[in-house]
Amino acid sequence: MSKRPQQQTPAHRQPVSGAGMDRVVARQSGWRKYQHGIIVAGVSIIALVWWAGSQSGPALKVNSEHIVISSVTSGIFEDFIPLRGRVTPAKTLYLDAVEGGRVERILVEDGAELTTGDLIVELSNPSLQLNVLGNEARVAEQLNNMRSIELSLEQNRLQHKRNLADIEYQIKMLSRQLEREQKLLANNSVSQSQYDDTRDTLEWYQTRLKLTKESQASDQRMQQSQLTFLRQTSARLEHNLELSRKNLDNMNVRAPVAGTLSGFNVEVGQSIGRGERLGQIDTPNDYKLTAQIDEFYLARVSPGQIARFDRYQLSISKIYPQVQNGQFEVDFSFEHQQPTDIRRGQTIQLRLTLGDESEALLLPNGAFYQDTGGNWVFVVSEDGDKAIKRQVRLGRRNSQFIEVIDGLEAGEKVITSPYTSYLDMQQLSLD
Repeated sequence: MSKRPQQQTPAHRQPVSGAGMDRVVARQSGWRKYQHGIIVAGVSIIALVWWAGSQSGPALKVNSEHIVISSVTSGIFEDFIPLRGRVTPAKTLYLDAVEGGRVERILVEDGAELTTGDLIVELSNPSLQLNVLGNEARVAEQLNNMRSIELSLEQNRLQHKRNLADIEYQIKMLSRQLEREQKLLANNSVSQSQYDDTRDTLEWYQTRLKLTKESQASDQRMQQSQLTFLRQTSARLEHNLELSRKNLDNMNVRAPVAGTLSGFNVEVGQSIGRGERLGQIDTPNDYKLTAQIDEFYLARVSPGQIARFDRYQLSISKIYPQVQNGQFEVDFSFEHQQPTDIRRGQTIQLRLTLGDESEALLLPNGAFYQDTGGNWVFVVSEDGDKAIKRQVRLGRRNSQFIEVIDGLEAGEKVITSPYTSYLDMQQLSLD
């Protein structure tokens, strides 16, 4: 068998050594070795800072055109509050029906000018009239009984005086007789027994005189005490009778003082209950002002404080501490003279002074105070891009400014419009 010649493997088909693919790699420096880790750490730090900033408090974007920004300034703080006073009569006397009854006649109309004693309305009450007549009869009977007792006591006193006069007369006559018989006894012209009888009779009358005087003194003391009691009782009965007659007279309602009748609205035939109000009488041309003040100022308002309007000066005359709807009422009286052209029900703008003027940092008054109570505000940053919540301490306030005690500096800007929409925010983003 013939042998095949061996085929030669082409040169390009020869196996290639791995040594031909190896290359030298340059050694990296230290910064390039940790570049990736540094970048990751930087990004993490930035994310952490952003997260911490976002956790410092909620923020809200606010349109600058929808808020009011005011500047803190230095100036003179005027401690006053503006008030609106209502003109009311200085003195008012109410007309109440002392006794109830039926309206029989009306003599005046509402708004009439009255003088003291003018008859306003006549009432009738038949049961009261009968009751008064019955009281008069009973009182008159009791008074007659008192007079009878007084007469009896007086007669008893006179009887004692007559008895004393008779006894004294008998003693005087027996003393003379005894003196004569004593002379006659010496001459035996009178018997001893007759003389003894005369003497014993005289002694009996003398003893009776002592007893009668003691009885008279005792009776006089008792009579005096009884007469005093009877006179006091009689005075009370007469007073009760007078009251009964006065109650009957009260059926005619009269003006107790001079003034203007108001609130008078009754009709003929109308039944008026006991104690029911018929109207009131206001003193003419004498007025006071009544104003409502916010309860915030209750502790700072006291009697005697001065208020002014135009050229007139008033002072607080009375404070009503009852708070209703967040306000309390105050009465002002005119100090020297009052205007001649004011009328009841008219309203007047007052300026009530609470304290002296002083130098202070001033923040314009705004609605934010009702939301924060003056404990914190939103302070606008210098670049005007944001407003940050800040704790402050505010003091007195008037209609224009609030006194800044601590937390703000002159020149800083504060949002003074309402905070209702962002009470829970820590900062605001302004655009």
